[in-house]
Amino acid sequence: MAPRLDAVDLVVRARRGEARAVARLISLVENASPYLREIAAALAPYTGRAQVVGLTGAPGVGKSTSTSALVAALRRRGNRVGVLAVDPSSPFSGGALLGDRVRMSEHATDDGVFIRSMATRGHLGGLAWSTPQALRVLDAAGCDVVLVETVGVGQSEVDVVSLADTTIVLLAPGMGDEVQAAKAGILEIADVFVVNKADRDGAAQTARELRHMISLGDRPNGDGDLWKPPIVRTVASRGEGVDDVVAAVDAHREWLDRSGERDRRRLQRAESEIQAIALEQVRARLGEVGDATALPELAKRVAAGELDPYRASDELLDRIAEG
Repeated sequence: MAPRLDAVDLVVRARRGEARAVARLISLVENASPYLREIAAALAPYTGRAQVVGLTGAPGVGKSTSTSALVAALRRRGNRVGVLAVDPSSPFSGGALLGDRVRMSEHATDDGVFIRSMATRGHLGGLAWSTPQALRVLDAAGCDVVLVETVGVGQSEVDVVSLADTTIVLLAPGMGDEVQAAKAGILEIADVFVVNKADRDGAAQTARELRHMISLGDRPNGDGDLWKPPIVRTVASRGEGVDDVVAAVDAHREWLDRSGERDRRRLQRAESEIQAIALEQVRARLGEVGDATALPELAKRVAAGELDPYRASDELLDRIAEG
């Protein structure tokens, strides 16, 4: 029989900076541990402090290199940094295909940096389903900034905006990103645009086209305060322009606080998280009830025209509530 998990002790050790405790907590939430509720309760008082920065963009724009360069820039000014690198899933093991230590090995021995690769496990939207809970772990563990690097799946990556305080969209010249930007709706989700590989031909043209598209629509908040996404050019492999990206993120954070947008986004995030958990619980109960006799019986009545599907759904939910 496995020993009972002391969630509070594990969180205390994570808050002391014990990397193994942080890793254990993330593994538990990623694997939907039976202790997930206890862990969430132990984490709750220590969350809401970290600045969450999402990085997204099409494959090949240099997200991993840019993330590594951002970590270095943030560490230079003394920030404790967490990185959640969401990778494609192995079709065999369900684990992450790309290794965090391979891509960001220069930070692997830094006690002020915690890097974790997470597998999407088939979840669409560029994030793993457990990313919000893993984010809470890094927040509670004292990270000042948490970078969430998405999987790079193109047009379905917009989920990151529901998780991040600031969303960085990376593009690169010569990759057709200008067209993809319009198609994927990233103009709406980007708080900061980064044109990486800016030493290549076409970087200035990419920046101009972005600037033109941004000018077509402003995004006011309720008080009429505007945030216009800046466009920063970088060569992340050489660290060029990365400090300008950090400055843009800082400016956006000031705007979030000044405009009240940070509170609005975090409230919306909490609502989405509660709803997702509630829906998952309903699905689980639906499976329990449906696998018995209720669903087949109701399906027969609907197929026979004795019952409409809406009333059948009401009956199924009533049985869930009674159970």
